[in-house]
Amino acid sequence: MPLGIIRSGRPDLSNTSGLIQLHIAVLLFGGTALFSKIIPLNALDITVLRCAVAFFVLACIVKINRQALLLSKPKHYLIAVGLGFLVSLHWVTYFASMQLSSVAIGMIAFFTYPVMTVLIEPLVNKTRLRLIDLLSGIAVLTGVFLLIPEPNLDNDVTLGIAIGVLSAALFTARNILHKKYFSEYSGPQAMFYQTLVAVIVLSPFLEVELSTISVDIWLTIAVLGVLFTAAPHALFASSLRQLSAKTVGLVSCLQPFYGTVLALLLLNEHVNLNTVIGGLIILATAIFETQQNQKKNKA
Repeated sequence: MPLGIIRSGRPDLSNTSGLIQLHIAVLLFGGTALFSKIIPLNALDITVLRCAVAFFVLACIVKINRQALLLSKPKHYLIAVGLGFLVSLHWVTYFASMQLSSVAIGMIAFFTYPVMTVLIEPLVNKTRLRLIDLLSGIAVLTGVFLLIPEPNLDNDVTLGIAIGVLSAALFTARNILHKKYFSEYSGPQAMFYQTLVAVIVLSPFLEVELSTISVDIWLTIAVLGVLFTAAPHALFASSLRQLSAKTVGLVSCLQPFYGTVLALLLLNEHVNLNTVIGGLIILATAIFETQQNQKKNKA
């Protein structure tokens, strides 16, 4: 039965609502990348201040949804600390990648994570790795290779790509561990703890003096923390309750596209042919693996 249609022939409003929420969430996630260029702070400072704002907003969202802020088991606090540590490093490297290269290149490098996931998950779950997944890994490496202007980390773009791939690896580790040990909690609940841990872990390394930050920058940070961090996580979690995992996975692959278009429109960032080709290879592979993963889960 096609998405959004029920037997009576009328639109399924819950599916339509979920799809709208999902696209808005993915658009906002894509827009997050622009703040690496807009906010005149380093990647770590942006991450700390972003998480500080998001932490309070997520706490409010959890309470409004009448969910518990406390975790159900003591050992889950240790897991939350580990996940928060991975998320904090992921966000710092995510912003640093784009500051060194561009929004498009940083996001494409980061979006190697879906293929990393299908390559690493079998090792964690002790299942057999499929040949098609290895071929997907080779395709992604080819796409990344096309992005690299020269094989030298003294080149900022090349270094940005390397850091973007590292960010993808950290995000992959966080997702796999979250699914295995922390999946009983909603998105806002999980991110409440992970943003809190990120603030605690990264605050000692904060370089900017808070008193020197202008009102305009504080407002931009507030927009990043509320509209582009807490809000999309809440919308994403809500869409998961109304849509299939396959739909969510496929729409999520639009994130680099949304980010690149926003960077073009708002920052006048252009992409060259190699970036377009490499990006298409990586995103096509991510979409393919998303479909394959859903078929495997149904088998």
